[in-house]
Amino acid sequence: VQLVETGGGLVQAGVSLRLSCAASGLIFEDYVIGWFRQAPGKEREGVACISTIDDGTYYPEDLKGRFTISSDNTKNMVHLLIDKLKSEDTAVYYCAALPWRGPQPPTNATMSMLMEFAPRGQGTQVTVSS
Repeated sequence: VQLVETGGGLVQAGVSLRLSCAASGLIFEDYVIGWFRQAPGKEREGVACISTIDDGTYYPEDLKGRFTISSDNTKNMVHLLIDKLKSEDTAVYYCAALPWRGPQPPTNATMSMLMEFAPRGQGTQVTVSS
């Protein structure tokens, strides 16, 4: 499994940013793919995950509203749209992939497994200036 994140950068607070995760070396529809982030001096934080076979999603309760995860199964890509960026969104954002066939939607447990056990990409830095 190989994952490559793109789309990060230095952006101003208040704008939107779309991150992308390109996946290869796997059967895309057999995986749940998620995003998590890590800021300097802070623990990893799950952001969102999606079941690529049926688009079931999970967002942590405290992050609902500004983050939208989507899957493009024709291109083996997962996107993360972040709206109204804040300085506290500054972090390295990683995507990770875990074998998954549902039928239940992903949960916080799925997010935890993605962060702890799943292959991940090299990350993409998002820096938000206020």
